[in-house]
Amino acid sequence: MAIVITTIVMGLLGLALTAGGAYLVSLGGSVYYLITGIAFILTAVLLYMRRPLALLVYALIVVGSLAWAIWEVGFDWWQLGPRGGVIVLLGLWLLTPWVRKPLGFQSPTGNRYPVGATPLAVSIMLAIIIAVGSMFTDPYRIDGELPEESVAAAPAMGNAVPPGEWHQYGRTNYGQRYSPLDQITVENVDQLEEVWRYQTGDVKLPEDVGETTYQVTPLKVGNSLYLCTPHNWAIAIDATTGEEKWKFDPNAGLNPDRQHQTCRGVTYYADSAAQPGAPCSQRVYLPTSDARLIALDAANGQVCPSFADQGTLRLEAGMPYNPAGYYYSTSPPVVAGGKIIIGGAVNDNYSVRSQSGVIRAFDVDTGELVWNWDSGNPTQTTPLPPGQTYTPNSPNSWSVFSVDEELGLVYIPLGNQVPDQLGMGRSESVEKYSSSIVALDINTGADRWVFQTVHHDLWDMDVPAQPVLLDLAQEDGTMVPALVGPTKQGDIYVLDRRTGEPIIDVTEEPAPGGAIPEDFTAPTQPTSALTFKPEPLQEKDMWGISMLDQMVCRIRFHQLNYEGRYTPPSLNGTLVYPGNFGTFNWGSVAVDPERQVMFGMPTYLAFTVRLVPREEIPPKGADEKGSEQGLNRNEGAPYGVYMGPFLGPLQIPCQAPPWGYVAGADLRTGEIAYKRRNGTVYDMTPLPLSFKVGVPGIGGPMITKGGVAFLGAAVDNYLRAYDLTTGEQLWRARLPAGGQATPMTYAVDDGRQFVVMVAGGHGSVGTKPGDYIIAYALPRN
Repeated sequence: MAIVITTIVMGLLGLALTAGGAYLVSLGGSVYYLITGIAFILTAVLLYMRRPLALLVYALIVVGSLAWAIWEVGFDWWQLGPRGGVIVLLGLWLLTPWVRKPLGFQSPTGNRYPVGATPLAVSIMLAIIIAVGSMFTDPYRIDGELPEESVAAAPAMGNAVPPGEWHQYGRTNYGQRYSPLDQITVENVDQLEEVWRYQTGDVKLPEDVGETTYQVTPLKVGNSLYLCTPHNWAIAIDATTGEEKWKFDPNAGLNPDRQHQTCRGVTYYADSAAQPGAPCSQRVYLPTSDARLIALDAANGQVCPSFADQGTLRLEAGMPYNPAGYYYSTSPPVVAGGKIIIGGAVNDNYSVRSQSGVIRAFDVDTGELVWNWDSGNPTQTTPLPPGQTYTPNSPNSWSVFSVDEELGLVYIPLGNQVPDQLGMGRSESVEKYSSSIVALDINTGADRWVFQTVHHDLWDMDVPAQPVLLDLAQEDGTMVPALVGPTKQGDIYVLDRRTGEPIIDVTEEPAPGGAIPEDFTAPTQPTSALTFKPEPLQEKDMWGISMLDQMVCRIRFHQLNYEGRYTPPSLNGTLVYPGNFGTFNWGSVAVDPERQVMFGMPTYLAFTVRLVPREEIPPKGADEKGSEQGLNRNEGAPYGVYMGPFLGPLQIPCQAPPWGYVAGADLRTGEIAYKRRNGTVYDMTPLPLSFKVGVPGIGGPMITKGGVAFLGAAVDNYLRAYDLTTGEQLWRARLPAGGQATPMTYAVDDGRQFVVMVAGGHGSVGTKPGDYIIAYALPRN
């Protein structure tokens, strides 16, 4: 019976490999699967005939597959496993007496003896030895060290923030995510323990949109932490004990047309002209998902009625269209020069009748509009007269701004015009400002300079991250005001923030053509000398749990249009790599302004995009509006678009890991010092396995003067600490939910340094939702 079952399995596997392999060859792919499929069929036939030659043929399959696999991918265990796992397991089964005895010989006394199988045993042993050895190699790892010396003894960090506090999203308005606290060090970070845990009570609801996420970085002022929740509650808690001080619910409600239900942070402001202790002398500004900005008294959470209309500013004012749920701010505004400056998120790919991406500055005390900068009408920055509206569907900014008050500039990361994948009909100003970093005058809103990171963007490569500011040392000893701009496509642009001119070289590289007839592609695209862009995918990079789903991914790879980065969208289907999540996203990077180095989490996931003519789009469905997965309807445009991660039949990425790293780079030289796989599959598989594959993530890092970098973000639920110099993981703490937020740190009155992490999960990456705020510190002496 055993040999009959084995024969059937071998035959079926051979037929599948032969059929799939033949199709793959017809697409220009590898002949391995066709040859191996035929060999499997031959093995099955020999088993059926009870011929010992079956074991020799199978030994040749093992040896040939091993040689082919090493030729393709070297000694990468995660690549060798899918190629040889099934083959080795079947080989071990063929070595068992239940299979070998029917192939053996029968003695005159009637006893049957197993056939010899030395060639097969040797080949299997060789394969196992190579597989085990490859577990201790990592061909993708870069080992090196960042310089440890302090280049700038007293670096500029932005606005004045006490060392033990955290006043803005990135601690200061420079967005460095760097703390001068040094109690926690490389030597003692492994002693961190949980101090307190607070639950907000704001949990994901069954009727929530899929993109319900918890991405907040709390602020720390005095002895209070200020934060928001996915449903836009504002909360203050005691920074030492984690006890709630006050909670404010704006009653933003639920709306299925919202693409995102999240809040990345609130904005703190202290009115220097007010009497200390006076009502609303210190304020917290809360953006909501129903397009409001609300001013709250930081002392008690009461609404400040002197701001705007009884404490509430309505951001839909001046918009050309106003379907509820299509426009709101997911990121905290910035305060500079007596103004609160805010952008907003426009739903991606819902409709061409979308709101403007206007950036507006309001008087921080009264809420009166001071200026507006609309990338569709960039020269008219004075407040619009009654009855006039902003430009529909102009590029928007949904991420966090940075500010240099000495230069009088606010730095805006700009997105794309909806629809993201269709570029026909864009205006001259849209072509200029789309997917760029723009420096605006704080006082007037006029643009001082613009640096475009993608020309004629057809891939949703909006600039997602807060630009990071620092003063960068030059070889001649001078300090240049610099800006570090991480991008989805993997380039890190280091610019002179006075002019937008590159400090680290930027070159224009040829880009693929082949857009649909109504559209066009830019002939070149910019690339920074400091880049984490991935190598172009090849067929050998396709992956799976087994050789069968890997073969399917190889077939799919050849079916899609792909000529490397910036292959344009198509009716056939296009592979977009890096994909829509980007190499870097809103989590940005953390920068040490003293050592002049950066720490980040580059992520690599391919997406697919397929344009659909309007007449072929199916009737409107509940989940077919606009998102990173599924059908984006693009109402009013000639095409919709199907998009999503490039996944295999088992819904795992078709591209081989690693999908995520931690990395460090020297900002003075532009050199990448190290890249290490980050994260495990512990929360990605039915079994809790801690294989360090290098997993994707979304969130941001934080650095301390103690030489430690902290990062959650990965799709396994951990907060981790790393040696900033080497990237080595030093400590981790298990989180009760996904850690897709950016950690922060501060000091309390007794001198202890706390690290705080929000654990609430992320709808798009599928991590566990929650409502946790957790503080860690070293044990008391």
